[in-house]
Amino acid sequence: MSENKLFAKYVSQNILGMLGISVYILADTFFISLAEGADGITALNLVLPVYSLIFAIGAMMGVGSAIRFKVLRARNDKSADTYFSNAILWALIIGAVFMLMGALIPGEIVALLGGDDRIVSVGKGYTGIFMLFAPFFMWNHICNAFVRNDGAPSVAMTATLCSSIFNIIFDYVLMFPLKLGMQGAALATALSPVLGVMICCTHLLSKRSTIKFRWAMPSAKKLLSACQLGVSAFVGEISSGVTTVVFNMTILKLAGNTGVAAYGVVANTSLVAVAVFNGVSQGSQPLLSDYYGKGKKASVGKIIKMSISTALVLAVMIIALIDVFAEPVTAVFNHENNTELTAYAVTGLRLYFTGFLFAGFNIVGTGILSAVESAKWAFIASVTRGFAAIIVCAFVLSFLFGMNGVWLAFPAAELITSLLVAAALKKSLDESSFLI
Repeated sequence: MSENKLFAKYVSQNILGMLGISVYILADTFFISLAEGADGITALNLVLPVYSLIFAIGAMMGVGSAIRFKVLRARNDKSADTYFSNAILWALIIGAVFMLMGALIPGEIVALLGGDDRIVSVGKGYTGIFMLFAPFFMWNHICNAFVRNDGAPSVAMTATLCSSIFNIIFDYVLMFPLKLGMQGAALATALSPVLGVMICCTHLLSKRSTIKFRWAMPSAKKLLSACQLGVSAFVGEISSGVTTVVFNMTILKLAGNTGVAAYGVVANTSLVAVAVFNGVSQGSQPLLSDYYGKGKKASVGKIIKMSISTALVLAVMIIALIDVFAEPVTAVFNHENNTELTAYAVTGLRLYFTGFLFAGFNIVGTGILSAVESAKWAFIASVTRGFAAIIVCAFVLSFLFGMNGVWLAFPAAELITSLLVAAALKKSLDESSFLI
């Protein structure tokens, strides 16, 4: 199959799969807004960084280990077979830490993230339940990445979409007919990765699979080796969490709980856009790693060119859609018809989303750097994007322009990062003589 057809197949299926993840987060937001109003959205948005951290760790281990597996397998290196088991065992160890925190101190976590007594009361049950399922969220990322890299992107897509549909249906069932409120939303979210893992196992346990689980002592060295290549996936997930923490703290001072609820609308809607670009990045990664491992430089160059072009076209489309539909999107989550929330959210959506012209390029660009083992540049670009630039821009621009400065911090940070990513790609590609 040609590079064009493989790219279309892998990327389209991964975009659909990643959209499935973001859609069920939007469903959570929608149903919680119905059940709990603005307080529910505020509580959800305050604990979103914890959710992002769990996802980010799972993505880093899953994507990084799967890249190592793919590159080493292309080179006929027998150590490739150990990376799946190592990632699964480390996810259990790290996930157990989150489980303990969710069981013992969920209210303290909500308070630490900025919740007052009212918000803690609304959000602690939700937080405790989803943290108890942390290993499953991580295993879902790991299994999905390995299944995709083992030549079964359709199974990976099916697992993600089915778990998302499950979550949406049971969000409604548990929250309303069974009257479990936010705890019901948390339970639906927590059980969805269990289904995802089970569907991935239909490939992992089949004769078609080249991946085998092998019991062995977890290796920190192999985990670190994998995580070096998974850092862009980590930052792709965690950056929204870091942005949320910084923005929440800033907005609480500028506009109180209503401002945080408005940012909840912006942040959760933006996850859909992030999912699209993660789909392009993770869909192209198995192809890049395979061609790179086999030394097919011309093919690597073609995939890189298609990835960046696709990201830029999708970015323009997303920005245009949000500019037109900002008010209807806000109305979906504003059942109390809070005019202050509407004003903040509509302006926020239009300003914030301009950043995806640069964010799409950055997400795909850092993914390319990881896929071709340019771990140092991927790390530098990812840390700049996910931490340094966004924190500095948020504080400086909010001080100068208030709430509008908060919304503009994301585009400014992504613009700064795009300059670094462009330089990193040029240097890495020149050194490797890739043809684009």
